[in-house]
Amino acid sequence: MDIQLWTYIIVGLTFGLYIGIAIWSRAGSTKDFYVAGGGVPPLANGMATAADWMSAASFISMAGLISFMGYDGGVYLMGWTGGYVLLALLLAPYLRKFGKFTVPDFIGDRYYSNVARTVAVICAIVVSFTYVAGQMRGVGVVFARFLEVPIDVGVYIGMAIVFFYAVLGGMKGITYTQVAQYCVLIFAYMVPAFFISIQLTGHILPQFGFGGTLADGSGTYLLDKLDQLHVELGFAEYTSGSKSMVDVFAITFALMVGTAGLPHVIVRFFTVPKVRDARKSAGFALVFIAILYTTAPAIGAFARTNLIETVSEKSYSSMPTWFSNWEATGLISFEDKNGDGNIQYVGDAATNELTIDRDIMVLANPEIANLPNWVIALVAAGGLAAALSTAAGLLLVISTSLSHDLIKKQIKPDISERGELLWARIGAAVAVGIAGYFGINPPDFVAATVALAFGLAAASFFPAIILGIFDKRMNRQGAISGMVVGITLMFFYMAVFKLGWFVDEKPPSSAWWFGISPEGFGTIAMIVNMVISIVVSRLTPEPPQAVQELVEDIRFPKGSGAAQDH
Repeated sequence: MDIQLWTYIIVGLTFGLYIGIAIWSRAGSTKDFYVAGGGVPPLANGMATAADWMSAASFISMAGLISFMGYDGGVYLMGWTGGYVLLALLLAPYLRKFGKFTVPDFIGDRYYSNVARTVAVICAIVVSFTYVAGQMRGVGVVFARFLEVPIDVGVYIGMAIVFFYAVLGGMKGITYTQVAQYCVLIFAYMVPAFFISIQLTGHILPQFGFGGTLADGSGTYLLDKLDQLHVELGFAEYTSGSKSMVDVFAITFALMVGTAGLPHVIVRFFTVPKVRDARKSAGFALVFIAILYTTAPAIGAFARTNLIETVSEKSYSSMPTWFSNWEATGLISFEDKNGDGNIQYVGDAATNELTIDRDIMVLANPEIANLPNWVIALVAAGGLAAALSTAAGLLLVISTSLSHDLIKKQIKPDISERGELLWARIGAAVAVGIAGYFGINPPDFVAATVALAFGLAAASFFPAIILGIFDKRMNRQGAISGMVVGITLMFFYMAVFKLGWFVDEKPPSSAWWFGISPEGFGTIAMIVNMVISIVVSRLTPEPPQAVQELVEDIRFPKGSGAAQDH
């Protein structure tokens, strides 16, 4: 069977599974819709959390970035995995004990202010839409190649699927769908990695193949070979970094605290029965995430080696079928600048003739390595599982922020549960439409777009949450001031240096403030937020005694007992 038929079969079966789970576990109450009834076992919640967090950025784009950036791509690995440790230790059990459905709900009650709640809602929506743009872009890339439709049409198909199970099932449907999606995505990620690792190095485990010698008997290490290829073609050495240490630190830290402040990840810890289960869930999730994250550098190196050896100095007319298949999507293109019919793939932009979208590397990797068609189709299904699982979680954050934190808590407190559930579904439907627009018009590659979402989360939520847990003196004036200044500063920097807004043309990297890229500027904005929050809170009245006692209470999560609502 050809690739397209295999893709229809495997993707069709997985989509049928997701929709079936959504129908089986459809939400019947707001508690089901928001937190899956609070009864998800830690193991299942860990798998769902891993799927929620390992988005299209992790599955499709991260290894692609590492493939092109080499050593510099390691910041994504360090930041995202480090952030999960931070989340498990500093936030998950405390927020779970607080017992609220959403991050804006926590901020609104902790800071005894509907203004703080509204600011948190706006921040949640900005972060979630930035993040979901990357997911919908990933869906479009997969469909564009494997169903041979335009990227825009691929995004529309993804919107329809997410709409169905997110709007129908809410968090309950999403949770059990994400358990299935984790199984699909991790199987789809590892199978081609095993195949290619054996091909190139003779090791079945890609982690060993990454540091091993080539299987051709030359005794040359894979990374030495890749360094040699890079130098010969005028690229920077694969194993050497070009980013400044300041920027590496800033990006890593922004991704870490951004992970700990992402509303769609935090809400997962409200779906388990006990405080202890929240910490267990984070531990399970880290194990499940580590399987993919320790494999990503190997996949990046394998893909880069195979790509260079396939295209460099080769005749365009002799390119294998995978090249023309991806060329048809517009994600890889060849311009014969010197008219010799050969592909000049070199580091010099003036003479380079090949343009490659980094987001295709993981998806194209099995085709470049000439693996069986069913493996290629399996990777397509895995990429869709990763993108759709996270998109669903993000859309739920947006819908619950609108229905629970705006309508129920502020605009219409006497709304019935049925009415609130209706508004949650309407909010999800509107969010799907807006997410589709951003998927068609993304600001950058999938992983880079997602990195900006982490920066926005770091700049807005993290100080308010961490100070809300550990600083009794933190009051509403401090939290509101910090969140407003933090997210405004981050959004302005991102708009100028990433999107080119407010200026005649996008400034070069030499103009970055403190030498820090937009992906890392969340660290600076987070520090500014924290300083302003602390200073303003000390210059204004301290919070009510009841709030200070509440902070004392949630700081000591009794892991052995059931969580209490306050």
